[in-house]
Amino acid sequence: MTHVLVTGGAGFIGSQVVAALSDHGHDVTVLDFGHPSAHRGPLPTAVAGAPVRAVDVRDRPAVAACLAGVDVVVHQAALVGLGVDLDDLPEYVSCNDLGTAVLLAEMARAGIHRLVLASSMVVYGEGAYRCDRHGSVRPPARTAVDLDGGRFEPACPACAAPLTSALVDEDAPLDPRNVYAATKVAQEHLTAAWARQTGGSVTALRYHNVYGPGMPRDTPYSGVAAIFRSAIAAGRPPRVFEDGRQRRDFVHVRDVAAANVAAVAATGDRTGWHAYNIASGRPATIGEMAAELSRAADGPAPVTTGEFRLGDVRHVVASPARAEAELGFRARITLARGIAEFAHAPLRG
Repeated sequence: MTHVLVTGGAGFIGSQVVAALSDHGHDVTVLDFGHPSAHRGPLPTAVAGAPVRAVDVRDRPAVAACLAGVDVVVHQAALVGLGVDLDDLPEYVSCNDLGTAVLLAEMARAGIHRLVLASSMVVYGEGAYRCDRHGSVRPPARTAVDLDGGRFEPACPACAAPLTSALVDEDAPLDPRNVYAATKVAQEHLTAAWARQTGGSVTALRYHNVYGPGMPRDTPYSGVAAIFRSAIAAGRPPRVFEDGRQRRDFVHVRDVAAANVAAVAATGDRTGWHAYNIASGRPATIGEMAAELSRAADGPAPVTTGEFRLGDVRHVVASPARAEAELGFRARITLARGIAEFAHAPLRG
């Protein structure tokens, strides 16, 4: 039996990961700080039968005390989303990067060399694009002037022509465009350095837009699906930013949990650092997702507002081929099926 420590294991994604690992016969322990961005109430004493240890991943002695007998660490703990403003920057860096550094240092001291990292599609910045004239291109970050003028689509940096969105794969350059994204890139670099120095195994799972039951209720740190769901529950129409045509890959949280189970198995077979898109492979626009959710919940139709958040990207849709080929993971839950469940599922208070 493999003993797995799941950091952030009482959170939205982490709790599903814990349940899936337990269902597959692993011995699981949960480490969770109960950060107020994800938890408005007290931590549970157990998740899916796994004991919860109330520990801040930045606390070296406390983390060290949790690692005895552990074979694999699944590192889910992180502050997520765009946050409120730059006042959040120190907390993002502290939770996400200092916390990861402390965990890696203590894992090395304990002789634990297997890690699954919850990374994110935000490391790519904009997704992949093609210009009819110049082929594959990387558009610069969108400006406030363009966004305020309703010019949402990035243009070719060489000729300013319209671009076609394409599937991004794991070999795409990393180009973080907000604070959260920068901290996730730093996590990837830290874990890669750790793997080289220790001879360990890291499987970095780049989650795309995760949704499903148990998402945190409407907060500045919630995903867009939870924000829309909270609006509908309050009788308000979902407010869709820009023109609603931003393309994303929405992947159900239970599929993400299954990817973590596959990744835990993979860490036992190899060394080095490996990244995977964890995505459904069936992209949709944010406007389509909002409309599907409103229909499923019998709520008010979405309103497209033209508002924007500087730091958001336009299109990020993924190729999940590597995860299927190397991890044996394929997302099973369609957006229609997942949204039908999510429309009536409870959110975290």
